[in-house]
Amino acid sequence: MALLDQSFFHYSLLAYYLLGLPTFIALRFFQFPYGKHNRLGWGPTIPPPLAWFIMESPSILLPLILFPLGQHFTNPKALVLMSPYLLHYFHRTFIYPLRIYQSTSQQNTKTTIGFPLILAFNGFLTQALNTYIQARWVSHYKSDYDSDGGLFWWKFFGGLVVFLWGMRINMWADTALLVLKRESGGYKVPRGGWFELVTCPNYFGEIVEWLGWAVMTWSWAGFGFFLYTCSNLVPRACANHKWYLQKFGEDYPKNRKAVIPFLV
Repeated sequence: MALLDQSFFHYSLLAYYLLGLPTFIALRFFQFPYGKHNRLGWGPTIPPPLAWFIMESPSILLPLILFPLGQHFTNPKALVLMSPYLLHYFHRTFIYPLRIYQSTSQQNTKTTIGFPLILAFNGFLTQALNTYIQARWVSHYKSDYDSDGGLFWWKFFGGLVVFLWGMRINMWADTALLVLKRESGGYKVPRGGWFELVTCPNYFGEIVEWLGWAVMTWSWAGFGFFLYTCSNLVPRACANHKWYLQKFGEDYPKNRKAVIPFLV
């Protein structure tokens, strides 16, 4: 049974790495039809707050199931290490959908664009795969909690600083976009702060977060999450950047990058 579990974990991790390049290539030519890229023909839709809750819910549910099954369940270091991941996804699963609901209910427009159910289901599966890998690694397969010569805390606090910095950027940008859309009733050119450098500081912040997570976990699991985040968010940010340029033309700042300040 232990061998079967180990094989399943390793093949899941391998599959996660193999998903990165096809995801990056696909998103360079195709954008999921929601938000500013919304288009018809993708089946039934659900309210965006519900879609976000469905997509992100495995990140809260699976650790509750997997941690008691892990050999490090009672190790305080494992619990501490998992806490930033749970902090991020508690916000994404519960707080962020409520903020979307509140924002859309206060918009000047009377219609809300639905979120395709098939995309919510796809997001649910992807999040389930990722959370299984991260939670299983932290709770069971990480083997150096007590044999790393004290490096655990250096890696944890170093990565945590990066993680919290990225989370702050991500949450600030999300708030700015929600407020702008609520007040204008649609899409406008975001200005101020990180928006002066990149079109998608919310994506940049999330990339920084999972770079911090990779440092904290110091593992192929954490690094795989960081790489997949880049393969997912970088092409989406480039598509959003192109959309803003096409929609606003000369009114959109030409010196902004898409997602990485001064680079991309």
